[in-house]
Amino acid sequence: MADEYNEEINNADENNHSCTYTSNNCQKQKKPKKHIGLKVTAFALCAGIVGVGTVQGIRIYNDHKDNTKLQEFKADQLQTDDAEPMNARGDSGKKPEGRDDMPSLIDIAARTDAKPLPDIVDEIMPSVVGVSSTFEVTRQSYDPFGFSTGQTQSGEVVGTGTGIIISEDGYIATNAHVIFDSDSEYKAGEAVSVSVLLSDETEHDAKIIAYDIQTDLAVLKIDGKGLDPAEFGNSDELRVGELVIAIGNPLGFQLFGSVTSGIVSALNREISINDKDMTLIQTDAAINNGNSGGPLLNSCGQVIGINSAKMSSSYGTASVEGLGFAIPINEAKEIIDDLINYNYVKGRPQIGITTVDVDESYSSFFNIPMGVYVRTVQEGSAADLAGIQVGDVIIDVDGTAVKTREELTKIKNEHKAGETITITVTRNGEDVKLNLVLQEATGG
Repeated sequence: MADEYNEEINNADENNHSCTYTSNNCQKQKKPKKHIGLKVTAFALCAGIVGVGTVQGIRIYNDHKDNTKLQEFKADQLQTDDAEPMNARGDSGKKPEGRDDMPSLIDIAARTDAKPLPDIVDEIMPSVVGVSSTFEVTRQSYDPFGFSTGQTQSGEVVGTGTGIIISEDGYIATNAHVIFDSDSEYKAGEAVSVSVLLSDETEHDAKIIAYDIQTDLAVLKIDGKGLDPAEFGNSDELRVGELVIAIGNPLGFQLFGSVTSGIVSALNREISINDKDMTLIQTDAAINNGNSGGPLLNSCGQVIGINSAKMSSSYGTASVEGLGFAIPINEAKEIIDDLINYNYVKGRPQIGITTVDVDESYSSFFNIPMGVYVRTVQEGSAADLAGIQVGDVIIDVDGTAVKTREELTKIKNEHKAGETITITVTRNGEDVKLNLVLQEATGG
């Protein structure tokens, strides 16, 4: 459900706001800011959306962009000491003979314009917030022997995640699953209230401006002036092996602002999270429950991703570690701007039907072809105008056979609103071809 589990919200509309993304020169140094240690009682962990959730169906897509130069080193830039003090391992800590010029992993993974990691943390921390979401849930009631009583119980569940301040007047980016639960055992829907905890320990009520489940992005708004927006970089310049830093609130606010580091493990990873296909940055920087919505930074201190998911520690029969995923910031910025200005993502196509898959067993039992069965047709939708009817079985789109809703959706998403596709349906034993003009989806 959100990443972990408190407060009230007025879901007001905010329109026509142009979000300015700060992207200063990497060489610019900010005065380090003093931060007060947070003293917040940790919320009990709630099993649900891990957003940072279970990841399925990984497919590899290779990308070898070469836009950012990594640090180059010369032997004469490094110094060694003649003294041999003992370290915690009980040895001198000296590098093997003949390898005195070997730089550290952080050195070779950092960019040429890299900043010291402590300086990066000092600068970004005022831009990182904690997000607490309260959900109303209804559960089945069971007797002491584990049998259902036929009654239900209502209550509240609180989940926590992370967010990034993106404007001085209080707009905050986070993951959609932090404030909307559709995947946990509760399936509680939208949070009834959301609050935001700033790095100075002040707490603010937040409005949910809009969210997009498909890309797992959401925008919140708090009343504020003179806040510290994060600096945004260019995720297209990332290279595999480059140093990255993740910041968030793993397991709740007791661990507010935890910092982890790693490298970019892969770019343009195509993975499926809760039946949603996403293209993400893969990293081995530690990302855990509660990190969702937090920033992934380059070694210049710029946000180049929004942490969204991790591979669970057990994946099938395998045990996995160090598999975290983040939404590239170049993609996220466009979605966030649309959510602020229009409350939905512009240009996304929709057909206007609800469906169920006809698999082999259904096909045999009902004597209908395998495909996508149309359960409802929205009045005035693209499907309605094209002549699609309840009971039709969609078997082909633009000459490509479809047997599942996922296949239909994938083809639809390759087009834009306003474009025409040809859909073949089976109706009363006959195949009928229909031309359908895709409409723009205006909802979450």
